[in-house]
Amino acid sequence: MIDIPFGPDSINGQTVSLVLFFIGLLGVVTQRNIFKTIIAINIMDVGAILFLLTVNVSPTSVPPVGSTDMLRMADPLPQALMITAIVIGISVTAVSLTIFISLFRKHGSSDWTKLIHRIESR
Repeated sequence: MIDIPFGPDSINGQTVSLVLFFIGLLGVVTQRNIFKTIIAINIMDVGAILFLLTVNVSPTSVPPVGSTDMLRMADPLPQALMITAIVIGISVTAVSLTIFISLFRKHGSSDWTKLIHRIESR
């Protein structure tokens, strides 16, 4: 039997982000519904953003505001890039949902396999 230590140190931002990413990946691979696939891609996006925000975090770092010590200051670049990634993710979700709504209205199905079959049978 493998003894996996679970404690307060094992649950951190990186662990949660990996769990979120793989839950989203599972949803992308297993779901046939287009709407659920879009939600699963969003869950993967949140997991990736959380991972990139927490990968280089030090518990002693302070926000880069005011006149603080440069060595203790947190790097603002990953935070700025992740804000950009959040905005891009929201935009991609909006476009994906718009395309999904138009496909649903035109073909009457939200199932990937039925939709592909209807488009190929034309």
